Amino acid sequence: MIARARPRPPPTPARAAVVFAALGDPTRLALVNRLSDGSRRSIAQLSAGHPVTRQAITKHLRVLEDARIVRQERAGRERLYALEPAPIGELRRYIDWVSGQWDARLARLKALVEK
Repeated sequence: MIARARPRPPPTPARAAVVFAALGDPTRLALVNRLSDGSRRSIAQLSAGHPVTRQAITKHLRVLEDARIVRQERAGRERLYALEPAPIGELRRYIDWVSGQWDARLARLKALVEK
C-alpha cells in the first residue's frame, strides 16, 4: 500500500475569517485585484480611478496589511504596496477542506439512502 501524503491542515476558522472579512469589501477586493499582477504600487497609483479618497484607500490598505494580504515597502518618501498571496492560498485550502467535508457527508448520505 502506498502511503498518501497528508494534506496540510486548513487555517483556523478565526484566521480564515480575518482574511474573508478583509476581502469582503468591494474596494479592498479591487485593490487586491490591481496588485495581483505582481506589481508594487503607491497609494497614488492605487487610488487613481477610484471614487474614494487617498485617505480612504490608505485605511483599506491598512485592513489588508493587518490581514497580511498586502505588504508595504518604503522607496524613498513613497510607500509601495505589493500583494502577499499566501493568505489567499490558505483560504483556498480552507475552502477545499470544507468542500471535502461536505462531499464526504453527501457520499455517506447517498450510501445510506441507496441501501
